Amino acid sequence: MRFTSTGHITGYITGYITGRKRVPTPSSRSYWAEFYPIIRLFTAFALLTCGGATMYVAIIGLKPVAAEFDATRAQGSLTYTFLMIGYGAGGILLGYLSDRLGVMLPALFGCGCLAIGFALAAGAQSLPVFYFVHSVLLGLLGSSALFAPLVADISHWFTARRGIAVAIVISGSYAGGAVWPPAAQYLFDTIGWRATYEAFAWFAILVMAPLTFILVPSRRNMELATGGEPETVASKPLGFSPASLQCLLCFAGLSCCVAMAVPQVHLVAHATDLGHSAVDGARMLALMLACGVVSRLLSGWLSDRIGGLKTLLLGSVLQGLMLVAFIPFEGLGALYILAALFGLSQGGIVPSYAIIIRSFFASTEAGWRIGAAIFFTMLGMALGGWIAGELFDRTGSYTAGFLIGVTFNVWHAAIALWLLRRAHTLAQPE
Repeated sequence: MRFTSTGHITGYITGYITGRKRVPTPSSRSYWAEFYPIIRLFTAFALLTCGGATMYVAIIGLKPVAAEFDATRAQGSLTYTFLMIGYGAGGILLGYLSDRLGVMLPALFGCGCLAIGFALAAGAQSLPVFYFVHSVLLGLLGSSALFAPLVADISHWFTARRGIAVAIVISGSYAGGAVWPPAAQYLFDTIGWRATYEAFAWFAILVMAPLTFILVPSRRNMELATGGEPETVASKPLGFSPASLQCLLCFAGLSCCVAMAVPQVHLVAHATDLGHSAVDGARMLALMLACGVVSRLLSGWLSDRIGGLKTLLLGSVLQGLMLVAFIPFEGLGALYILAALFGLSQGGIVPSYAIIIRSFFASTEAGWRIGAAIFFTMLGMALGGWIAGELFDRTGSYTAGFLIGVTFNVWHAAIALWLLRRAHTLAQPE
């Protein structure tokens, strides 16, 4: 292809990423509309990166908050548990609203709730109040607006490259994991956890809320981005009723994330229990989640070529192998290596659910269906984080927690394999 200007090159790149055959030119009146999906893509990525701060502040704060409230490790873990339950449940509600109102208003509302929630958590004087703020304001009404609705929304703006687009957006939660743990650890150590929560309240208002205005809905822009092509879905996807397949995907999400939560939630505490510093633990978590970004991008690229079901199964098998490897190794270098390998193994699992749902269900239901699947992944993270903390209190070790994670991972791999075999049998998209 011959390029006559920088605009032609930009238009070609935009057309490739969005999956359109037509290459826009700068002289076209629709040039801005053609390029807008890329702007929307990276705005969603930035919001998801910023919104992920809630999870990682709760993780880094596990020990200092539990110490101030004189709580056990399991009680301290409940902050994260309640946050993730609210986070997931809110995704269904706000995903449903985004299907009807567009994503901008739910995202703006979520930023406001994050600001209020961080401010109230900073002043909490009891653990039940701290739990409530994390569950309702930071989870149910706050962070949830910056995950499932954004992931579902971006899936409407891309066709042939939908996998990589979804992966870029959803990797924002892991990009946040590479940034926020060391930043939060530094702030906790220098100004204390209460002042850290206050700082994040201002961040939500001054940085996150203005970004949401870029997401103003435009049906014309969406039509240009997708080519206006209608989508068809099977009445019995994979031979199941839509409700049955949705339930299977939700249970799969629960299982994989119980396993995923054990190292993600407890890695910092696990490292310090083994005699390593909290700073090293935070760096391990940041490394794990940075590698998760790479994994998610690779999985998006892969799902565009082999389908969501195969990508889901591959991620499940690799995650299980890495969980087993955590049990015998305790050295500082080994934990850094395992953190990186675990991030590379499991980062593509959650994006696969969005790709599978967009393959087998109507696009007008994407928001709440992806929200429901992500709710169960969050529920799995919450349950896995609590179980590992409870087992630590009973045994003084995380070994039992890792073994429980492996058990749930086996169930997840079995479901993914079953769905993949049905897809082959029925010759439906994978």
